[in-house]
Amino acid sequence: MRKLVYYVGMTIDGCIAGPEHQYEFMLSVLDEDYTAAMTGGYSDTLPSHVRPMLGLGPDNREFDTVVMGRATYEPGVKEGVTSPYAHLEQYVVSKSLTTSPDPDITVFDGDPVELVRELKAREGKAIYLCGGANVAGQLRSEIDELVVKIYPFVAGDGIRLFDAEFSPERYELKESRTFANGAVVVRYARPAQ
Repeated sequence: MRKLVYYVGMTIDGCIAGPEHQYEFMLSVLDEDYTAAMTGGYSDTLPSHVRPMLGLGPDNREFDTVVMGRATYEPGVKEGVTSPYAHLEQYVVSKSLTTSPDPDITVFDGDPVELVRELKAREGKAIYLCGGANVAGQLRSEIDELVVKIYPFVAGDGIRLFDAEFSPERYELKESRTFANGAVVVRYARPAQ
């Protein structure tokens, strides 16, 4: 069965963005070493318009599908990027977005758990959960792995990694890498049941 991987960047204090969806400040740590490592390991998560600039072709190594919430999708649309992951099958979970601004985007207004379970039952590669906190919170029970890029900032206030009720769940650490720029990337997996 396919796995759902929440691949996301956050501050030391657990914010994936500021209270007004600010995230640009975290990009200031993207140096050559870090970018090469992330491009090498998680190139499928890069937007399609960035891939050619980094010498990446259309082939996907790990992911072939992306699921994201409306709040994650909309900033790109405002910049004219209506199909950010054209190299993947794209789903936007939204109750308020009534029509898709791009034929490559499937807008899903139902229960995201049902969507992910249906996607997991299909043949294919892993499913990239792009965010945000609301969708991730609704999909917590379906997340098989977390790949968290921890950036050396404290936000104080902002959008948390998950927007969900208190319900502790344990994950197993599978990998950890520290970079000279202060970033740490950790990969956790849900324990086998």
